[in-house]
Amino acid sequence: MRKLIALILVSMVMPSFSGCFSEPEVEEVVLKNPFDDFQNEIPITTFYHFPNGTWINETEDMYFNGSLVLEGNNSPFFAEGTYYSVGYTTFEPTLGITSSGAIFFTHFNGLGEGTHIIRSTDQGQTWVDVGPFNQIDEDIGQTPNSNDPYIYVDKFNDKLVKFDMHALTAMFVEYSDNDGESWSIPFPVEGYYAPQDHQSIASMPHENAIVGDVVYVYCINTGSPALGAQCSRSLDGGHTWDVQRIGYPFGTPQCSGLHGHLAGGNDGAIYRGNPSCDGPAVYRSTDGGYTWSEHTITTEIGMQDGWHSHEVATAVDEANNVYAMWISEDHMPYVAYSRDHGDTWSEPWMVAPPNVTETGFPTIFAGEEGRVAFGYIGEEVDEGGWSGYMGIITDAFNEHPLITTVAVNQPDDALDEDDDCGDKRCGGFGDFIDIEIDDEGRPWIALAHNPAGEIGIVGTLIQGPTLYGDLKQLTPLMPGGRDTLP
Repeated sequence: MRKLIALILVSMVMPSFSGCFSEPEVEEVVLKNPFDDFQNEIPITTFYHFPNGTWINETEDMYFNGSLVLEGNNSPFFAEGTYYSVGYTTFEPTLGITSSGAIFFTHFNGLGEGTHIIRSTDQGQTWVDVGPFNQIDEDIGQTPNSNDPYIYVDKFNDKLVKFDMHALTAMFVEYSDNDGESWSIPFPVEGYYAPQDHQSIASMPHENAIVGDVVYVYCINTGSPALGAQCSRSLDGGHTWDVQRIGYPFGTPQCSGLHGHLAGGNDGAIYRGNPSCDGPAVYRSTDGGYTWSEHTITTEIGMQDGWHSHEVATAVDEANNVYAMWISEDHMPYVAYSRDHGDTWSEPWMVAPPNVTETGFPTIFAGEEGRVAFGYIGEEVDEGGWSGYMGIITDAFNEHPLITTVAVNQPDDALDEDDDCGDKRCGGFGDFIDIEIDDEGRPWIALAHNPAGEIGIVGTLIQGPTLYGDLKQLTPLMPGGRDTLP
């Protein structure tokens, strides 16, 4: 994989008839290899491949039916991953990025102290605690406990939304309009089912909004697969909330109450992923989270039979194409897309490179049309330790899309050493991880470094392609890694 053959000679024998046979003419055809344009050697933690475990080993692998497929938006970019320590412990890490470039990460304080939000304004190099702080004791948050800490950035209003679940029975929303310098009071979001668990929140522009221009929607796990997920909406910026309603079509049997993170499109649709009774599925609402339709992606490639059998991650790009990701029965990550709001789906792709043999914790985010970043943890060899992986696709609708995969940690710096980490609740990873793309087009993934004490880390690209705006090389960052851990 490290060595690419630059030239392939194709011989074409053309007999010539002019009264007698002459020597055959040989035409030399030079095949272009776009990797020859790289200025540096490809790192051992970077892998270029096609879907379904197909390596790009040689120049001829880049050609289909005589045509080079690695060109245009599908061209390879030199890429390298790294991570930076947040310096604080985490559990079920989520992150958000505002238009200023500030990155926000959840710090799990535990019972009695509550979630704090940690902020970096220098692309992950340094971090500070921005609360929200209790008025009496600054070590304690305004919400003194959160079983599931959660941060979300409403990209339509550049608004931080902190969503805490208290003791499985009640939830609170706090928000900041100024990058965490100050916060609202906690607004209660209480449902009628117990437990209230595995909460997720998102926004989308919608005509139903009565304060501002977006509707907020959250969904929770009811604790019962038969009851399915329950959802609620706020039409006034998160201050008050409707009564919880079922997050699926009325009368449709449900087989899973847990779900992945919500994703809102700029056309007013909102999506959440979890299995239907037939396979991995996406649920869609177009009326501001009031009613939902069910869209099974595939009946052929089922869900992981383990702790994360519920987790279908969803994303929406700027052109409102929908993406879904899940871990399959063989513990490998799959991605599919829909170009008609979830009504029909592409054939799913297995998106890990061939050297990765087991994965867990899927997460996905989309940028410009056809550009998507996804993440997971994976093992290359059994009991070899878990790495954090990001996959990048810059031309998702290409017949042969290039996947650029980077590990954010070095092979001797595993993020967890438990052989079953990807198949169960695992240290600081908890039940899920998170990924987003900043306005420059750089992806960031929220992970945990369990051997270091469940310390939160953000993985990103030192170099790679932009996922927003013009497709070009990102501005380089400094390498991070183990030396940034406390």
